[in-house]
Parts: sequence; structure tokens; C-alpha cells
Amino acid sequence: MNVETITSQDAQQRLKQGARLFDIRDADEYAHEHIAQACLLSLSVIEKGEKPQPLCEQDVVIFHCQSGKRTAQNAAVLATAASPAKVYLLEGGINGWKQQGLEVVKDKNQPLPLMRQVQIAAGSLILLGAALGYTLTPLFFLLPSFVGAGLLFAGLSGFCGMATLLAKMPWNQQRT
Repeated sequence: MNVETITSQDAQQRLKQGARLFDIRDADEYAHEHIAQACLLSLSVIEKGEKPQPLCEQDVVIFHCQSGKRTAQNAAVLATAASPAKVYLLEGGINGWKQQGLEVVKDKNQPLPLMRQVQIAAGSLILLGAALGYTLTPLFFLLPSFVGAGLLFAGLSGFCGMATLLAKMPWNQQRT
């Protein structure tokens, strides 16, 4: 099935004509910032078999992610999930939408998405270890080595201990 990429302006026009917009990012990313017309249907849920319902051949579905890479890499999965509807991918994702000056809904009370928190924490620990290793004692070089090993393990296994730990932090707990 051929899936086309459309610009933010084209997507806006199709939304006015009744198209449905789905955000395939994770729930924490969506809660922090999303396009007002978008419904959350994360890729992990789609991969488990959930589909936007009900759909027919006349329906138009637009999928988006953060930058357009996740949707492009999973175009076949998304097309299958939305079959028999006509499927489009939003060029540049939500980032492309914002670059065109289009509005998004932001919730400043929501924490940063978990993967951004992992990147900030890992980068900080690596920089701290390197700085302390140069200024105090070379033993601090073990810290960036440990973080690097953890990131390598996370990439190979799919389990990120730092993400698990950060998810348990008070600022990441579900607000009622």
C-alpha cells in the first residue's frame, strides 16, 4: 500500500474536510504537547493490534509523530492499521507543524517526555564524570563509562534502567 506524505497546510485542509489525525507518539509526549485535532494512538498500541475505528474507504487518516521519522519507518504498519482508509503521513511531524507557525496544545504542568529526561540525565552524568575526572581524580572517568555501558545495554536489550528509575520519580507520577 502506497502511503503519501503531506504538508502541514495540506493536513489542515484535509482536517477541515473531515480527515482524522492520529498522534503515534507515547502518552507522555502527547500529554506534554500535541496538535489540538490529534487523538493519541501510540505506535506501541498499534503494534499490539489496536486500530482507529470505524474506517471505510472514503475516510482519510493522517498519522504524525515528533519529526516524521517514526511514521516514515512504520508506514506499512500504519497503513495496515487504518485500512481501508486513505492514509497520509504528516511531513516533519509535530515539529514541522510548529515550524509552519501552526498552534499546538502545551501543558506546562506535564514533565518533559521520559526519553528527553534520560538524555538530559545521561548527558549530565557523562559531562560531570569527565569534568571531575580531569580536575580531581581519573577514577571519576568510571562514571561516563558506566553511563555509556548502560546506554549500550539499553540499545541492545530494549530495557533502560535510567528510564525505569526516572519514571518512578515524583514529577513523573500521574496527576489526578
